[in-house]
Amino acid sequence: MQITKDMSITEVVSKYPQTARVFMEHGMGCLGCAAAQFESIAQGAAVHGIDVDALVADLNKMVEKIEKSAES
Repeated sequence: MQITKDMSITEVVSKYPQTARVFMEHGMGCLGCAAAQFESIAQGAAVHGIDVDALVADLNKMVEKIEKSAES
């Protein structure tokens, strides 16, 4: 699965709980807040002043690791 900035934060964390750490490392520690339920990654990043492209790149790296370990 390829993560895009238009996906909802909740959708990504629900499918890949390990990505919560990536969000937090980028300064988005409010994954449980009401806004995270409907905000896209791009919207959340904008509110927090985060580089959305860097965040999405790191999220995709994490997903790649998760999927590779699942194949093993």
